[in-house]
Amino acid sequence: MSYYKALGLGKEPFSTSPDPAFFFLSREHKAALCRVQIAITLKRGMSVIMGDVGTGKTTLSRKLARVLNENEEYSFRMILNPYFETDKQFLSRLATLFHVDVPADATALDYIEAVEKFLFYTGVEQEKTVVLLIDEAQILPDFVLETLRILLNYETNEYKILQLVLVGQLELLPRISRLNNFWDRIALKYVLNPLGEDEVKEMIDFRLRQAGYKGEQPLFGEAAIELIARHTQGYPRKLALMCHDALEYLVMHDKKTVGEEVVTTLIDQEVKPVDVPDDAMATSGVEKELVKV
Repeated sequence: MSYYKALGLGKEPFSTSPDPAFFFLSREHKAALCRVQIAITLKRGMSVIMGDVGTGKTTLSRKLARVLNENEEYSFRMILNPYFETDKQFLSRLATLFHVDVPADATALDYIEAVEKFLFYTGVEQEKTVVLLIDEAQILPDFVLETLRILLNYETNEYKILQLVLVGQLELLPRISRLNNFWDRIALKYVLNPLGEDEVKEMIDFRLRQAGYKGEQPLFGEAAIELIARHTQGYPRKLALMCHDALEYLVMHDKKTVGEEVVTTLIDQEVKPVDVPDDAMATSGVEKELVKV
């Protein structure tokens, strides 16, 4: 039997997979989702959502995808792995995503013209809102950013034809800020922050309810939740991992509630990352960059 069933749960409540059904709308996530939907509805062009690792960016993008896919007025596509070696390879992916027919021997120019025709046909003649969301945007090559800049030039007198949403880690910020022609085209810039302490309890309760918990006794004590909040600093992914381990601990040790002592034990048992000396980093050619927002 799965551990969650032993606790009276119908589903895994603290999976780190980006399931929109378990997406807790914190103040930060609600604001980001609302503002990007407004930008898309008004056809303002490009929106950029950034955040540290584990702040819920990918889950937010899945939530947005679900909302847009449920409305026939939108033509929505998503790129999850945006690493490309050539601009032609990127344009070929776009053509495939938007079901654009292009000859096998097509050049990069042929591809971009075909995509342009699609955008005008779908976005102007059919009056649909064409949305392209790119996750993990921090790994986009510069030539792809330039191609996206060109595609954003397509517009009518009233609106941008392509609505582009870039979702990425904070290292995306210094890259795009150096590209003046790209930076100026961003209609929305939003940085996701971790949950506040008061929202940690709300997220835990929300996920347990979504997983079907109906027990009278709370699975997490107040002191345990406070310690979890301090230790994870409100990062949703860290929260999910620790809460999963805590529930697993209950089953393994025949306990009914996650108390402060359980969380303390889990913290003490955590495998800490190995520190790599700066000189070793330099030797391996790895560069570190501090981004302040």
